[in-house]
Amino acid sequence: MMPWETLTSAFLLLVLQFLSFENIKVQACTFYVHNKCSFPIWPATASNQGHPVIANGGFYLPSGKLHTVKAPGDWGGRFWARTGCNFNSIHKPGCETGDCGGGRLECNGTIGLPPATLVEFSLQIDKNKPNFYDVSLVDGYNLPVSVTTKSSSTKCSIKGCLQDLKSRCPQELHVLNAKGEVVACKSACMAFNLDSFCCRGEFGSPDKCKPSLYSKMFKHACPSYFSYAYDSSNPLVACSSDDYIITFCPDAWGGEHMST
Repeated sequence: MMPWETLTSAFLLLVLQFLSFENIKVQACTFYVHNKCSFPIWPATASNQGHPVIANGGFYLPSGKLHTVKAPGDWGGRFWARTGCNFNSIHKPGCETGDCGGGRLECNGTIGLPPATLVEFSLQIDKNKPNFYDVSLVDGYNLPVSVTTKSSSTKCSIKGCLQDLKSRCPQELHVLNAKGEVVACKSACMAFNLDSFCCRGEFGSPDKCKPSLYSKMFKHACPSYFSYAYDSSNPLVACSSDDYIITFCPDAWGGEHMST
């Protein structure tokens, strides 16, 4: 084997360039998850296929606190907030909304049960290309959430809701806790399981699946979010950043009556 001392300077330069490229590839993205609700939440994560679980899939976050989550630079997946959690029993859901089954704090990649407000990310390994992210109510709603880059660029921000959607949720979409309180609002697809609401079957294309009265209600309350599968009002954001702030309950409401 050729000793290290005899390697040409040109080859050394190629090695250094390769190492520099690899360092760019493995750059991490940081998510700052902020709970501005007046009650504790249990944020959760689920990764897209082929991507690692981050933050062990879930953690506890008291009111007013911030939690930092590291992810690979090419990570893809979702965040959501679980509410009203009690993990003392494995014989019933651990949380009133967003539960990932088994009465466990760490979801370990398991997707939560709808309805829950979803924050979806698709990060790009090439930092010259934008990352894509959105907030979706396609699976229903439990809490308002905002997303912004750490530099707080207006064009990179997804704002919270203009109205308290739970207080305006029609009775047929209600999700109630044991006390009879509205803790989430189902999507019309979840509530009625009809192709026209779920954008499937003969309605499985943008020209066939149109906004319903229910999705319009969601959109009116939360105009920056996806309100149904083929929402065409450009709620998808594309911005390059290594740092994102996800804030649950960025507005004046968020369900102060909810149990903990």
